Order: sequence, then C-alpha cells, then structure tokens
Amino acid sequence: MKIAYIGTYPPRECGIGTFTMNLYNSMAMNPVCRQAGNKTTEVSIERFVIALNDHEQTYNYPEEVKLTIRQEHQRDYLSAVDFINLSGADLCILEHEFGIFGGQNGIYILPLLHRLEIPLIVTLHTIVKAPSYNEKVVLQEICKMANKIVVMSHKAIEFLTTIYNVDKKKIEYIEHGVPDIRFNQTQSKKDFHLENKKILITFGFISRNKGIETVIKSLPKVIEKFPEVLYMVLGKTHPNVLRYSGEEYRIYLQHLVKSLNLGKHVFFLNEYINQKELFKYLSASDIYVTPYLSEAQITSGTLSYAIGVGSAVVSTPYWHASELLADGRGKLFNFNDSDELSAIFSELLDNPEVLKDLRKKAYDYGRTITWPKSGAKYVALARKILAARPEASEKKETILDPLILPPFSLAHIKRLTDDTGIIQHAKFGIPNLKEGYCLDDNARALLMVLMAYKQKKNTLALELSPIYISYIHYMQNKDGTFRNFLSFSRNFLDETGSEDSFGRTIWALGYLLANAPNDAYYRTGKLIFFDASPNFEKLKSIRGIANSMVGISYYLRSNPNDDSMVERLRNLADNLVRNYEGNSTPDWKWFEPLLAYDNGILPLALLHAAEILKDERITKTAMDTMSFLTEVTLKDGYLSIIGNEKWYKKDGERSLFAQQPVDALAMVLMYHQSFHLTKDKEYLNKLFSCFMWFLGENDLRMSLFDFETKGCCDGFENNGVNRNQGAESSLAYLISHLTVLMAFEEYEE
Repeated sequence: MKIAYIGTYPPRECGIGTFTMNLYNSMAMNPVCRQAGNKTTEVSIERFVIALNDHEQTYNYPEEVKLTIRQEHQRDYLSAVDFINLSGADLCILEHEFGIFGGQNGIYILPLLHRLEIPLIVTLHTIVKAPSYNEKVVLQEICKMANKIVVMSHKAIEFLTTIYNVDKKKIEYIEHGVPDIRFNQTQSKKDFHLENKKILITFGFISRNKGIETVIKSLPKVIEKFPEVLYMVLGKTHPNVLRYSGEEYRIYLQHLVKSLNLGKHVFFLNEYINQKELFKYLSASDIYVTPYLSEAQITSGTLSYAIGVGSAVVSTPYWHASELLADGRGKLFNFNDSDELSAIFSELLDNPEVLKDLRKKAYDYGRTITWPKSGAKYVALARKILAARPEASEKKETILDPLILPPFSLAHIKRLTDDTGIIQHAKFGIPNLKEGYCLDDNARALLMVLMAYKQKKNTLALELSPIYISYIHYMQNKDGTFRNFLSFSRNFLDETGSEDSFGRTIWALGYLLANAPNDAYYRTGKLIFFDASPNFEKLKSIRGIANSMVGISYYLRSNPNDDSMVERLRNLADNLVRNYEGNSTPDWKWFEPLLAYDNGILPLALLHAAEILKDERITKTAMDTMSFLTEVTLKDGYLSIIGNEKWYKKDGERSLFAQQPVDALAMVLMYHQSFHLTKDKEYLNKLFSCFMWFLGENDLRMSLFDFETKGCCDGFENNGVNRNQGAESSLAYLISHLTVLMAFEEYEE
C-alpha cells in the first residue's frame, strides 16, 4: 500500500502539520499483512507527503516531503495532483483546515481533489456551525469527493449530517491521536527547577479567542491561599494574528499581569515547543487549563495531548472539551467566568486526592487514543476502502439526464425586471439599480422567455416578453442601429452600442420571428429586425457577425424563400470563413490568433448557416473549429472555459480566470446545434458536460447556480466564485437549462 498525505508539515509551525507527521509515522507502525498460499508476510506501507507552504514561506523539509504547494498558487495544486496520479500511490489522505488552503475559503483544493484518480480519505479539523455560503459549498464538495471523512468528535458527525447534509455512512469517528510519551511528574518538576511550585499550564498558539485573560483574572484569589502557584503560558502568537495585529494580545496580557501584581506568578514562554518538551511540561503541571471564549471548537489537539499525558484538565465547555472531559475526566467552568475558575483551582489544589483521581481518569483514557492505536484505525480504514474499490464501469451511451437539473424558475429574472426592462447587474441576489439596463441583457432575456414559453407554456415568460421587446424598440436609432445602455432614470448613456450587442439583438429578433407567440409580437419584431438589416453588411466584429448570423438563420427557417436574406447570410458566413483561413494553422484551427470570449458562438454561427446554405466549405470550417475548441476546453472531461483574465494567445499560456457563464452557454448551444445537424449522440454528452459547468463540474468544483435565489453567479475569479447574480449570468444559465431540455426531447424522438 502506498499513501500520499496532503497537509502542512514540520518544520512549519502548525498544529495540523504536527498531526500530519504523527499520522504519517503511526500508520507505518501498522504494516499490511499479505497472504500468499499458507504464508503470511508483512509489507510496510510506502508513504510520501505533499506539504503546504504559507505566504511564500519556504522550509527545510525532511526527505518524506516530495513536493510543496504554495498556498495561493493554484497551478501548484494542479502540479501536485499530476504528481500523485503518476506516483503509484493507492490512496490519498488530506488534512483539511480552511486556513491552510488558498483561494476563497480554501477553494483551491477542490480542483486537485477533482483530478485525483485514487481513493481519498479526508480528516476534518474544523467544521463551522454557521458557515458562509462558500464555506458550506466548499466543505460539501470535499465531502462528496471523499471516500471516507474522518472526524474527531461526535459533535462533528452531528454538524456534517444536519448542516452539510453528508451521508452518515461516509463518516468515520477516529479520535485525535496523542504521542505515546511518559514522564514522571516529580522528576519533570525537578528538571525545570519547579519543585516547590503548583503549576497551571495553557499551551498552543496565542490569540484572543484563547481566553487567557480569564485565567489571569482568576489568580489573585487563588494566590491568597496558594502563593506557590505559577501559571505558565506556553506558545507563540498565532502566525496570522502576528501578521495582521502583531503582539497586541500578548502585550495586553502582560499589562494585565502587571496591573494585578502577578509578575511572579505568570510566565510567558514565547516559543513553539517540540512534542517531547511539551509533554514534559504537561507532566510537570498540576492543572492544565483551556479557557477558550466560545463553544465553537470542534477539535482541540492541545486538549487531546493534555488528556493523553494524564493532566488534570479544567476547561470551558467548548464542543470538544464537553465530550473529552465527560465521565469525570476533567472539570468545566463557564466562559469568561474567572470567579468560578478561581473556586475550581482552589478546590483542586486543596484536595490532592481529587486532583489525583482526575489525572488517573485522564491518563487511563489517554492510553486508548495513543497514535499507534489511531494509526492502526487509519490503516484499517484504508484497507477497507481499497478492498471495496469498484472496477471502472463501462461508459454509458449518453450522460444526458434532465432529472438532475434544478427545477426551472424565473423567480430571479422576475426580481431583476421592472416595467422598463431587465436590470443588468445585481449585488448578490438583489438588483443593482445604480447600473441601469443594457441592450445585450434585454435581448438575451427576450430569447430566454420566448424559449420558455415555447417549451413550457410558461405564463410568466409570456408576460415578460413585451417588456424586453419594448426596450429593444426604444433603444433603436433611426438608422437601424441600437443604443446599448440606459440609466435607471431612463437617460441614454451612449449613442451607438457595440456590434456584439447589435448581433445579440438580431439573434433574439430572429428567434422571435421564427417562434412568435402572437401576431403583435411578430409584427413588432419584424419591424425592428428589418429596420436594422441595412447594417448587417457593415459589421466588422466577428462576434457581432456570428450573433447576427444566428438570428438571420432563425428568421430563414420560417422564411426560406427570402433570397436576399439568404445572400446576406452567405456573405457573413464567408467573412467568418475568410477569418478562419487567414489565421488557422495545422495546430491552431481558429478564426483569430487567440481564443478570447464567447468562443463557441463562432462555430455555432457557421453550424446554423450550414443548415440553411448546405455549403461544404462552411460546414467543414464549423466542424474543424468546434473540434479545436473541444480539444482545448473539454480535454479533461469537463468544461474548462478560457478565462477573460488574459485569454489564450496562440503559442502562449491559456488563462483559467475569470471564467464567465456566457462562454458555457455558447458551448451548450454549439453542441446542441451539432447534434441537431448530425444526430451524433456524443454531442449530447458534450452538451451536458458543458451545462454541468454551472452546477459544479468546473475548474473550481463550485456550483454557480444559487438554489436559494434561483439566480446564477457571475462567474469565478482566481480566488473563488463571484457571488453577484446579474442578468447576463442568470440568463446564460436559464437558456442553457432550456437547451438541455430541448436536446433531451430531440434525443427521445
């Protein structure tokens, strides 16, 4: 068995790193037994570590660390998964804590896990009770991809099943391991020259949520009776706190000590202590205390260590402490209650037998959770997963499955629409009136509601249609061109819009002329369409041309005898083909020397034209460019859109960010038209893969569809999802959704 571990690792000073190291070592203590005939042999476990670095820090790692990941460099995560997949590893174990992975709420780990080709065990060190939207989605995605999820408290199981909807069968309870290290208390005190002291200890990274001030405030009353008490605070300030707040909290504590005249009774050791020395300090202590300020601590390694060494533990009732100190293994006091803590300290120090009983119960329990025992449980779990690993199933004929689509809803579109048109932007799920309206989005909105009414006879879609037609009509200039932007107060913000917005409008109008729900809509659309038509030949932008071609093609489906419009379509198609022939090479079959935005629209336009014109040159160009775009964006089995951050220049490096929903829409439409022309079912698979980009089958493994608002997020940047849900993105999702349903109906026929 060969295992890859992902987590922080010493010498990086981090509790997760210490956990990873202990797990790495303890699993090796439990070799795998193999049976060959009548002979049983022990085979050692092969292991290696992928270590996380923080904030450009570098460390002198031991030899088991074979690769490092810089926290905020996503390409490092992709390189790491390639390394693991080629390493011969049988299984991967991930130590998860939100703060150690890059991107928004640690989102960078998702693409790595998605590409992982071996089974996965995830150990969760933190589970948030009231997660943000992104925290919840990230953790849910991790749990979906994991074969088993290891937690270290029963409260964690409760949270995962009730808050994150994780299947309980996936969850494994393995308590936090503790090193099997023993020291004699008397000798330890002597070694530290503390023979005549009553030692209270808190250890771990120092930050305000640790509540150390509660202990300091409790000491004056204790010292009145026990002047030999010394409170030792062992540990450095947490690196994140140090980075942003410096030593503010430590200085506050030192001032508090001075103001209470406790200088001889409180000692700060500002060091990151190694395990052996730490256990010696714990053994020397009379009482170990964790005075955390809130219940929100699902796992505490420091508390586990204290129990493991047999300390008499006093703690506030945070989640892990309430479990671990049950059955008389420790004492609990209320948050921030220094008076109650004083009383408990005095009671314990005044009753050595009670103190001794606490230590014994803690020690006895600690013997059951030593690292060798925890390591054995992980080995058993790994063997169980590998034994049950299913054989690769045969590929299904088609993956198109409309049953997994969320219910179709116009709720967010209705929210964005007023009596003028659809508001172009949103703050999260709320219309952003400051940004006003634009022609592009009202054209898309018209296309979407016409599709919704045609397929579903959706009455709300029919009610919204005239609003968008009216906006388009209002924005048309006398020469047939269109303005694009209108303020919320209905003031024009430009004279003439982009050719892209012109083309999208012609597309929507052409679809209207082919699918008008009534005569009034048809006549209005026809008037606007033909007023705009003198501008068709003036178009220069290839995307403006492509969008217009789609609209013209829809018009010609219901008006095939309009010879002049057929010729216009042919001229526009020839323009696109000439661009292709002028820029393509054997390894770059594209219309431009770069892949930019809305790329699928270009082959889509030629596929529509091919249906009308029956021209072999146009058809071949459409198929060649579609194949090239497929190779670039679908080579890993899911849609990886060319990011708008830098695009993809020929002979350059493609940009992963920022990916936008309109690009996914273009791909869905392109494959739908390909299936419509060829009846090749493989295009349905590709269509559905592209649609699933919206629902999490993407580079970040995050769903852009918001199941609460019924809107779609505006895409994702290099650090996570842009949670704004503007018209463009939400319409792109809904048009894609309707196209999937349409494709399924065609497939069933």
